[in-house]
Amino acid sequence: MQKILIVDDDPQLVSLHRMRLEDRYEVIDTSEPEEALGLALEHKPGAILLDLMMPKFSGFELCQSLHSLSYTSLIPIFVITGESAAKYKEHCEGLGAKAYFEKPVDYHQLRLKLAAELGTKQAERRAHVRVRMRIILKLKGNDSQGTRLEIATATDNASAGGFLCNCQALFSNGSVVEVFLTSAADRYVGRARVVRVESPGTPWQRCAFQFTETTSEWILSR
Repeated sequence: MQKILIVDDDPQLVSLHRMRLEDRYEVIDTSEPEEALGLALEHKPGAILLDLMMPKFSGFELCQSLHSLSYTSLIPIFVITGESAAKYKEHCEGLGAKAYFEKPVDYHQLRLKLAAELGTKQAERRAHVRVRMRIILKLKGNDSQGTRLEIATATDNASAGGFLCNCQALFSNGSVVEVFLTSAADRYVGRARVVRVESPGTPWQRCAFQFTETTSEWILSR
């Protein structure tokens, strides 16, 4: 059973979340935002349900902290708040949130979103084992405006099938780049497609790439 971490200072809402979700997930909760990071590192939840408005430490700060740390950056965050989507949704997505739910929560939609997100993550884990590895790369391709780019970057993690790296270029989902290992001479390792853009438009923007073809030069070649 996958774990869900709930961070909310409203005990009644936490109880309601439990009642609606614990038939499918193991629920861990805290009313103290400063405890959330430690619990996320300890339990490695499949997703985090986060309230925005809490005393001492706002959900905005926590969302940014969770998303910026390598050990928690891949955990999907679902913001649940009484604030209107029009007011904060775009900002939360920029901080790394996967979805935004206004109170009262539509639990049918929440369960669908959780199942889709966690199901995708499970499929990715089964397909390829990710390794925390820094690999220096050069990427060549067109940005979202069609401009030809050549950028240097380094991976946060990698697998036989792809990699995650810092990437300030304006690549969009589906963009395809040529990938090279950089050393004394560049070595072509294949072509990769953008499958996810994290924190778009921020200084810590990252892109997840999935190889469409590889050569024997790729360090984790199957």
